[in-house]
Formats: sequence, structure tokens, C-alpha cells
Amino acid sequence: MSLTNSRRVNLRHYNVPPRNKLSQLSYVGFALTVIGLVMAFVALALITLGGKNARPNRPKGGGILLIGPIPIIFGSDQQSVKVLVMLAMVLVIVLVVLTIVPYLWR
Repeated sequence: MSLTNSRRVNLRHYNVPPRNKLSQLSYVGFALTVIGLVMAFVALALITLGGKNARPNRPKGGGILLIGPIPIIFGSDQQSVKVLVMLAMVLVIVLVVLTIVPYLWR
């Protein structure tokens, strides 16, 4: 058997999605990445340019670190932490539902 006469593999047997569907999804992922980067640069520019006329305020904010279904929440003020607790509860519920529902449909 030579290299030029090798057999073609039937991709339907391996449940491989058609090439055009796969390429469409990769374009969507790439577009979302580019949009996110553009938004980050615009936000950075607005913060930099708007910082000259703004009065000095203490920055407020926080974050959520999800390790599995366990949220670790940190924030600089009580209002930010309250909002993040509600967001963490919603994210944990969505995570649990998306984890359990596929097993229920079997």
C-alpha cells in the first residue's frame, strides 16, 4: 500500500461535526475574544483619560473565586460583597444545574 493510495476515513462513523459547523464555532469564539480585548482597551483608555478631571475616590470592587461549587468572595466594601454574594449564588445554582441535568436526561 502506497502513501498516495491510503483509504479515506468515514468521519460520520466517529461523530465528527462537519467542517463548516466547526469553523463557524471557531469564528464565533475568535470574534468574542476580539470583542473582549477591544472592550478592555476602551475601558482602560476611558479610565486613563477620565482620571484627570475626576475627584479622588476610594475604588470599590471585589471578586469571586469559584473552586467547584464553593465560592470565595472578597470585596472592598459591604455593598460590593452583597452584590457578589448574590452573583455567586446564581453562578453556583447554574453550575449545579448544568452538571446534574445531563445525567437526568440519560
